[in-house]
Amino acid sequence: MALYCGIDLHSTNHWLTVIDEADRRVYERRLPNDLAVTLAVLEPYRAELVACAVESTFNWYWLVDGLMQAGHAVKLVNTSAVRQYDGLKHADDRHDAFQLAHLLRLGILPTGYIYPKRERALRDLLRQRTRLVQQRTTHALNVKSILARQSGIDFPSAVILGEKAAPWPILSDPNVALAVEAHRPVIEALNEQIARIEREVRRQVRPDPRYQLLQTVNGIGPVLAWTILLEAGDIERFASVGHFASYCRCVQSRRLSNGKKKGEANQKNGNPYLAWAFLEAAHFALRFEPAAKRFFERKRRERNAIVAIKALAHKLARACYFILRDEVPFMSERLFSY
Repeated sequence: MALYCGIDLHSTNHWLTVIDEADRRVYERRLPNDLAVTLAVLEPYRAELVACAVESTFNWYWLVDGLMQAGHAVKLVNTSAVRQYDGLKHADDRHDAFQLAHLLRLGILPTGYIYPKRERALRDLLRQRTRLVQQRTTHALNVKSILARQSGIDFPSAVILGEKAAPWPILSDPNVALAVEAHRPVIEALNEQIARIEREVRRQVRPDPRYQLLQTVNGIGPVLAWTILLEAGDIERFASVGHFASYCRCVQSRRLSNGKKKGEANQKNGNPYLAWAFLEAAHFALRFEPAAKRFFERKRRERNAIVAIKALAHKLARACYFILRDEVPFMSERLFSY
């Protein structure tokens, strides 16, 4: 008899339900977030258990990795694609876990990609760099705002960030001076940690030939190449170049019926880090790739600058798909041949 498990995961506990082929509940209970407890509960059902459907929440790593290491088949649920039956009058964790197991049994459970544990850690390290850069930018903008308000000077960001050596303005008011100086050690500490992360990421991705191939695209440097390589993961998981472009949020999200727009789809589907990377690459390509500049100008005349830059980002996303899949260098003449 085949059994199916659904797990509704929360920050401190999870509801686990096991059902059989007739949707009868074999086991259901709320459990603490303790891997040993969960494995002990599932052990009597191991031989008949087809798979475990785990809700994709912010803290799924420990549970999915632990179940897989213990030999269980795991499906990571794409929660944004799961639709509850509209006729339900009451829903709670018990019903949600059952629904996951039920959809798993029917073979219609929307699932997501489980990024391999080892590579995932490096990808997440790079994401931490992004967060630190955002924090550093916040401090730099605060300093610029104070200086502009007090002196009318648009002080160079490169000096504030430590990228260029130059003296900071001398402020007469000690309170204002302290407000500015308070940001300096924070920016310096952030610079140190950002550089530390960059060195480690560079060390680990440098041997990968795809990392070098991505940099053959005029507009993609080391940071964007890291981001694209690590966020894309196994390129074979995408059925086509269109699926990859959609994952990069380079495809419009809209619903059409009989040629008429009926609303917007979920614009947050996809990877925000790849969306950022290809928009950045598009802006740099305008400076370093003449064919990209011509493409952008043509699109801008047809529509507007925003549509044009997004169209260019879409082009670059498609090019990078083939670079990663076929391990070939960038060929501008093929990308912008029409």
